Amino acid sequence: MARPCSLASIQASIQAPAACRSLAAAVPLALLSIAQSAAASDDTREREHLAAIVRQIDMLDRLARQSSAAAPSQRSRYYFDYRRLDADIRRIRAGVTDYLNPPRAQPRDPSGLDGQYRRETSGGNTGTEAGK
Repeated sequence: MARPCSLASIQASIQAPAACRSLAAAVPLALLSIAQSAAASDDTREREHLAAIVRQIDMLDRLARQSSAAAPSQRSRYYFDYRRLDADIRRIRAGVTDYLNPPRAQPRDPSGLDGQYRRETSGGNTGTEAGK
């Protein structure tokens, strides 16, 4: 059965899709706004965590220096290489600090960590080279 065509029914049919269109446009904008605020809070949280890591690296550096000072002056065949550890700590600290306070727009080429902290003295009886 055909519905009567009146001005009120025409206006109602035109306004309903317009309301749906504005709602359809508002929902993605609201979701985008929520996502941006969540990303901003994630960025803030990440920066806070990285700043805490820098403080912990500073504490680790102090402990390593104290251990180095307390190390026996008479080295055994194998000993802990504090100079390599210090170099790696400085490299890690610089990487985190550069991320938190970028000095330039271009990323720099990261160098790998050494990771070998056990060294052999040159006075060993095995005939191996020093520094391995």
